[in-house]
Amino acid sequence: MTGRGDFDEAAAEYTVGVVASRLGIPVATLRSWNRRYGLGPSGHMPGRHRHYAPDDLAMIERMVDLVRAGASPASAARAARATVAPVLGDVAPVLAAGRRLDGVELLATISAHLARYGVVATWNRLCRPAFAEIVGRQARDGGFIDVEHLLSWAVATSLHRTVAMPGRRAEHRAIVLACTADENHALPLEVLRAALAERGLVAVFLGPSMPDSALTEALSRHDRPPLVVLWSQSVPTARAGAIRAATAGSSCVLPAGPGWYGSDLPAGVRHVNSLEDAVEQIVGVVAGS
Repeated sequence: MTGRGDFDEAAAEYTVGVVASRLGIPVATLRSWNRRYGLGPSGHMPGRHRHYAPDDLAMIERMVDLVRAGASPASAARAARATVAPVLGDVAPVLAAGRRLDGVELLATISAHLARYGVVATWNRLCRPAFAEIVGRQARDGGFIDVEHLLSWAVATSLHRTVAMPGRRAEHRAIVLACTADENHALPLEVLRAALAERGLVAVFLGPSMPDSALTEALSRHDRPPLVVLWSQSVPTARAGAIRAATAGSSCVLPAGPGWYGSDLPAGVRHVNSLEDAVEQIVGVVAGS
């Protein structure tokens, strides 16, 4: 946690109103928790309004999760204050909470990582290794599907709670994220949407299994042809029809996901190789539009 003596003003990002709105609780509740339990902004600069730093936000999020799970405010506050800054890449708490089907703990752990380290680092250093361990366990012993599904829910929910959606800027080209038809692994696009939000970009996420005809209709709703990211997890869902549908109504198509590896993509269409690659390509296209 950031101490009061070494408080870095640059880390203070959230007003009390923003925190209350993001977590769905009254401002009065936040102020009461600050007064009664010491859960509030960790630093204050003279002449400035008090702001919540990322560590403060993570602690309040844990308090909210515990209260909603049935803990008394006093006990929840003790547990929230005892929360230490997460170690980037420490997968063990995620796996342990997953095995217990402890959704509250998963939310608290993932949200704390997001608040401190951001979307890209949390996905690459925490979430992906956790999923890899779970998939390995499934391959060896079977089962663990429930744990995989709960972790997917916790990641998506934490992203929505922790990463604020920026305002749409009229001069920015629209960004559309869609899974190909019959592709139901949509979480990577949730992660990409949040990573773009951290860069100040709004992306429209159309969800899993988007038929080609529906994608064509969605693209036609924009005044200018948007940039489109098409996700395919497996070879059977990496269909040329989706590329054709996207190309016809977009300014740029970025196929993403392992399903496209080895596919014969049209000239000028480049496969996205990673989350970082996707973010940088999209930022570059939008900046040049």
